[in-house]
Amino acid sequence: MVDCCSAPELLPFEQALENILRVIKPIIDVEQVTLENALGRVLAQKIKSPVNVPPNDNSAMDGYVFSHQSLDLKQPLKLVGRSMAGGPFIGECKLGECVRIMTGAKVPDDCDTVEMQENCQVEGDSISFLSTRKLADNVRKQGEDIAIGQTVFQSDRELTAIDIGVLASLGVNEISVFRKLKVALISTGDELKKPGQLLNEGDIYESNSQFLTSMLTKLGADIIHFGIIEDVEVSITNAFKKADEIADVVISSGGVSVGDADYTKTVLENLGEIEFWKIAMKPGKPFAFGTLPNSYFFGLPGNPVSALVTAHQLTLPALLKMQNIEYIKPLAIRAKTTEVLKKSPGRMDFQRGILKNDENGELQVTSTGSQGSGILTSMAAANCYIVLPAEQGRVNQNEWVNVQLFDKYLQ
Repeated sequence: MVDCCSAPELLPFEQALENILRVIKPIIDVEQVTLENALGRVLAQKIKSPVNVPPNDNSAMDGYVFSHQSLDLKQPLKLVGRSMAGGPFIGECKLGECVRIMTGAKVPDDCDTVEMQENCQVEGDSISFLSTRKLADNVRKQGEDIAIGQTVFQSDRELTAIDIGVLASLGVNEISVFRKLKVALISTGDELKKPGQLLNEGDIYESNSQFLTSMLTKLGADIIHFGIIEDVEVSITNAFKKADEIADVVISSGGVSVGDADYTKTVLENLGEIEFWKIAMKPGKPFAFGTLPNSYFFGLPGNPVSALVTAHQLTLPALLKMQNIEYIKPLAIRAKTTEVLKKSPGRMDFQRGILKNDENGELQVTSTGSQGSGILTSMAAANCYIVLPAEQGRVNQNEWVNVQLFDKYLQ
């Protein structure tokens, strides 16, 4: 495959994403899970309702239920019983009669209208109304939320907390979902140390796998940690071979820039079909993508902001597709800048910003400061990207720009 790093041209960001999504194929393996384990899972089946919701006509108020025709009698109604949630009225409610009813209780078959108790005058078992009711007032009709046989959810839906509640209301206890992605994380570099270890001269703490773990956890992936691999060819080869055997996706950070003094590029080219790209995006120009014998591979830059942005903008859409979740292009919001933004034409720039309303309620965006690829705090302070197109140059104060809010995977 062509090594784009050997050419002077930069691959446009949009083309890189298109290339990746064209190659990626969703997983097809399915498993059964109970409802309490279904949050965040992706449906592998269409859900049709086996019941009506609600199952019967029921009351939306505490009050009195009766046949609307009884109002034609122009006289108080006689109280003949009670209908409680879980304890419906058993018997007949004739014209001129009514039943005390609680919110959620079944409406008796002979009745069709409910009057709230605040509008009723009670004298013993004689009930009169302070205003005239319309037919079916305060009655929730059988199946008005969900009708039996109705398609409630299509397959490929990522289940939310609300979805779980809807499924429970149908009496569903077990569903078919696509199995979770298995993602292997590998970091390479002799200078890297785990948090908590002592730093020697020239060492740095490894952070990329930490935020990748958090992002992948929110995706619901099963994460396989390979830790930090020393810059020894046999060690790197063994790690990638093992990862490829047990994972659907292998993600590494570091070792994808031209001239890196390690073996990652050589090992990957020997094991699979890998493209090393120079992408017209900032941060994150060096990036690698391709296939190993049994998995897909994503090679992220080593600098933490570059690794995070490329993981979020290029790798995550691919993982969503693999997990059978529809990739929706992020919504662009227009906002005015509060300051000058430095930018040279040539690369799409994902600057970090803070979006908020000004005193007039208009959206404005402010840079988080220094935008260096090693300044991870520029991401921590932000709630959005300021997305500047490749051809864009310097941005003046009060210019309109496109803003992309951080999604749940970054929060």
